[in-house]
Amino acid sequence: LVELGINFDHIWQKTLTVLHPLKVADGSIMNETDLAGPMVFCLAFGATLLLAGKIQFGYVYGISAIGCLGMFCLLNLMSMTGVSFGCVASVLGYCLLPMILLSSFAIVFSLQGMMGIILTAGIIGWCSFSASKIFISALAMEGQQLLVAYPCALLYGVFALISVF
Repeated sequence: LVELGINFDHIWQKTLTVLHPLKVADGSIMNETDLAGPMVFCLAFGATLLLAGKIQFGYVYGISAIGCLGMFCLLNLMSMTGVSFGCVASVLGYCLLPMILLSSFAIVFSLQGMMGIILTAGIIGWCSFSASKIFISALAMEGQQLLVAYPCALLYGVFALISVF
């Protein structure tokens, strides 16, 4: 697995960074382009949507690809150092993990009431805050977290719409 570039320790550290958004992100580990974890998380997101009766695998992967391309262009315009497409895809894929919790919750309960709106808004905020924090630390873009968090929130908002409706 090491020859394939799959390092379970780095996958675990990136997952913990996303799950604990107030923890300081290690920029060096986030610069690695590990796509094994994000692919598993996209597959898990599609599987939980499938359990809720929504066959959306194509939408999940299509929106992921377009969102990664848009964030790649935006971050290359904003940062002084530039970023690789693999790094953007890795960070956005890892930060999809809270959205899996939302779609898992949608299996049992309806998200179309007031509690669903509050939960969905919280999950979108969690995803976008984690992604923007990781991008800021990896690209040394101090003071620009809100500028990065907004397009991340739009991307994860689309995923949340898939989960809710």
